[in-house]
Order: sequence, then C-alpha cells, then structure tokens
Amino acid sequence: MTVTLRQRKKGDKISLYLDYYSDGKRDYEYLQLYLIPEPEKGKLTKEQKEENRKTLVLAEAIRSKRLLQIKNEEYGFRDTDKAKGSFIAYFERLTEKRRNSQGNWGNWDSVLKHLKKFAKNGASFKDIDKNWLEDFKNYLQYEAKSKTNKRLSQNSQSSYFSKVTAALKEAVKEGIIQTNPANQVEGIKADDPDREFLTLEELQAAAKVECEMPVLKNAFIFSALTGLRWSDIEKLVWSEVQHSEQSGYYIRFRQKKTKGAETLPISEQAFQLLGERRKPEDKVFEGLYYSAWHNLKLREWVMKAGITKHITFHCARHTYATLQITLGTDIYTVSKLLGHRHLKTTEIYAKVIDHKKQEAANKIKLDL
Repeated sequence: MTVTLRQRKKGDKISLYLDYYSDGKRDYEYLQLYLIPEPEKGKLTKEQKEENRKTLVLAEAIRSKRLLQIKNEEYGFRDTDKAKGSFIAYFERLTEKRRNSQGNWGNWDSVLKHLKKFAKNGASFKDIDKNWLEDFKNYLQYEAKSKTNKRLSQNSQSSYFSKVTAALKEAVKEGIIQTNPANQVEGIKADDPDREFLTLEELQAAAKVECEMPVLKNAFIFSALTGLRWSDIEKLVWSEVQHSEQSGYYIRFRQKKTKGAETLPISEQAFQLLGERRKPEDKVFEGLYYSAWHNLKLREWVMKAGITKHITFHCARHTYATLQITLGTDIYTVSKLLGHRHLKTTEIYAKVIDHKKQEAANKIKLDL
C-alpha cells in the first residue's frame, strides 16, 4: 500500500488529497486543506507562501499518520477508533469519487452542503444513530432550502436522504461501522415526478425550425428518436454506431449512469441525423456541451416552434418513452429500449399517459 499526497485545482484554490494505491486499486481521501495558487500575473506574497508551506507540512503529517495506521493493521494491530472518524469527511470522499459523473456528483455535492449546514460542529460515525437521522430528515423536510431559497421538493428530500443512507451502507462494507443505523429509520417517500415531454406534433414542429446551435438540435431530436440520455449522447463515438444486414442500424455502448452494456436499435432516420461518418474514436456530436447557455438556446429553439413548455434536454428521453407507449409499444419493450433495470422505473410513463388521457377526456364540455 502506498499513500501519496496529491493536488487538484478546485475553484480558485488547490485541494490537497491522499491517493491510496494497493494491488491495482485506488482510493482517495480529501483533506479539506487548500493551497493558494500562483496568480496569472505576479507572484505569491511572502505571507501566502508561508501559509502554503504550513498547509503542506500539515498535509504531510496527515499522510504519515495514515500510512502508520495502515502499517499497524498489516502487522495485526487494529484501529479501534474508526467510529470516531468524521462522517462528513467520509461523505465528501464519496462525493469526490463521483466527480467524473457531473449530474451524480452535483447531487452528492448538494447533500454534502446540507450535511455541513445541519451538522455545523461536524459529526463522527458514532454520532450517527436513529435520532440523528430522524433530525436530519426533519431538517430536509422543514428547514433546508434550495439555491433559489425555496423549500426542497419531496423528490429532492427523498434523494438526499437516500444518499446519506447509501454512504452509511458503504461504511458498513468498509468495516468502519458494524451496522447501518438507517435501517431503523423510514426513508422519505418520493413523489411521482411531473415529466414534461413533447407530443409528436410538437416534435415535428421543432424539427422544422432552425436552432442557433444545430448540433444541439440534432442531438435533442436524436434523443427523442432513440431514448438515449444526454450523458450517453455526449460521449457517443463512431465506433459505437454499427450496422448489419440483419439488424440494421444500432448502437453498442455502455451506459454512463448504470454502467450496463447495451445494444440499442435505431431507425434509419435517427442515423441520418448523425451526418458523415468520421474516425472510430471521434465523437459523433462534436461540439456538444452542457451549460446554462446551451439550455437557454434549447428553450429558444423550441419556443420558435410555438412550444411554451419548460423543456430541458432530458425531456427528449421522456418524449421517446411516452411516444412509444402512446403508439402501442408494450411497456416491457420500452423498458428494455430505455435500458431500465426495473420495470417499475418505466411504469411512470404509463401513468403520465393515463393522466393525459384523463385531461383530454375533460376538455370536451357542453354548455347545457
């Protein structure tokens, strides 16, 4: 086992973390210690250099302590103080592991911020019991606010509490705690989400108007014709787009979210959106990025088509699912096309269709 002190740029500071490596496996521990980076123009002041030096000395001392703990365990001496370790720091380490998955990391990072607000004086593993978790549930339900200073939605409450539960479950696996206290606490039930989607007529209307960013339009329509998530479309390369006489066009890829290997048939119309084939390692949708600016351009494009719904890129996947069910595809097949692990995940689209049918039935009214 080796323990190496490393640095990573994080915002306007440099975060220090430990890199644990053993038998081909890596793990990380973020120390919540930061260096002041060199300015683009000029140099660090004498005081800033001294602060960086002290921070590095402290980080090196922590690295040496961790290495000694590991050596003690190798020689048969067990660390009996694991439960005294910081749960917040542990949760931060799990969060950093998810940094390569922007959406997932963002959710975990939001939970981390709420944990720090709730447990202002920190929380060790031995502090986390049924009462602590019940208090955290109450915080999420009645006190926690979003970035826009609004109360958290029920789905956010459910998701955030589930991530704390997942972190405790991981701690049991790692031998930090013996049992998961969350097993004694009822989770927060998620609400049925309101999944916005385009009708076939709206999708056709959007396809006929120009978008300031053509690659964004093509990617959205491609998602609506295939059900692919943003994360899988953004990383799609030409080697994954394949064809055979028997199967026609299809994509063979690994889902970024679930890591599951998938073979997804696509229509010839969807294939035509991809343009001219390039090198196997080239991205299919070159220049496709995620940002607030791109989201704005997406909404401006659909508004040109007369669509006033609040549309995000993920609505294209919802559109694909609801159109498939509306046009008669059975829910089991739709579930497989979407790459869902559980049929229950797909059933929400059937509920959406039933709700829309009910709305439609109530539109015709006579003045009797």
